[in-house]
Amino acid sequence: MEKKKRYTDYNSYLREIFGERVQKIAVDAGLTCPNRDGTLSAQGCIYCNARGSGTGAFAMGMGIKEQIEAGKIPMIKKYKAQKFLAYFQSYSNTYTSVEHMGQMYDAALSCKGVVGMAVGTRPDCIDDEKLDLIESYTKNYLVWLEYGLQSVHDATLQRINRGHGFAQFLHAVGMTRGRGINICAHVILGLPGENREMMLETARQLAQIGINGIKLHLLYVVKGTPLDRMFLAGQYRPMEQRQYVETVCDFLELLPKEIVIQRITGDPHGSELRAPAWAGRYRETFNLIQQTLEQRSSFQGRKLEQKSRDAG
Repeated sequence: MEKKKRYTDYNSYLREIFGERVQKIAVDAGLTCPNRDGTLSAQGCIYCNARGSGTGAFAMGMGIKEQIEAGKIPMIKKYKAQKFLAYFQSYSNTYTSVEHMGQMYDAALSCKGVVGMAVGTRPDCIDDEKLDLIESYTKNYLVWLEYGLQSVHDATLQRINRGHGFAQFLHAVGMTRGRGINICAHVILGLPGENREMMLETARQLAQIGINGIKLHLLYVVKGTPLDRMFLAGQYRPMEQRQYVETVCDFLELLPKEIVIQRITGDPHGSELRAPAWAGRYRETFNLIQQTLEQRSSFQGRKLEQKSRDAG
């Protein structure tokens, strides 16, 4: 039996709701992003590759239903899963018309065994009409809206060519709250110019704004990106594995226990990874984080509990 984690992990959260294993299936809806199509810039974020962190399945001619049915096969084989979440991952999945959004989501949710969806997007690609549509699915499905943030520091967001500031993220979260939509923030550790204290300030800020989940990601260098050019020119140095592990544990200690940790590190495609080499050893890094929390006798929210005791 798997040892209980010292943080609120996503698999346990889903099992508690549905009583069984639930697996995410990545969906590529063939959309783009205002930071890539020339609206904000044509470059995108400095770490983003041409596929926008997606599978490229849409470009290969696979429709949404077809992607989900194909995605089920390994999940059933490996995990015996019978329930699934459709994860609209590539690019910004609210960066289209409301009508098209409805067609996308209806297609995914009509597949057998799909009990909910997670929609990845940017905080500047949302409005009340789009949120009304997403909210309409919460009556019958588990719905997560995942906002890419990466850092609460505007100087960092500018440095990585994010195309929006922290204020826009807060505004999007404010519009989304109270609709039955679960809100997840994406955070990247090891961004250019950020030190440990800046990364932990991101944790402190996110702990206070009423979000439901966080995804933590290591900044690794993908070949052919602007970050790759910086790395090759000696202008960027990725985090060391131990440094990342310690920072993740520090980060978790600052988060309320009710925040679901959907991801604890990245898992890059081996053919795309430039550096650091250890980023390709997902399981090793995952285990080191669990071991470090145990060695510290620590857990998610420990610093908050300590602060509360000290105040009392």
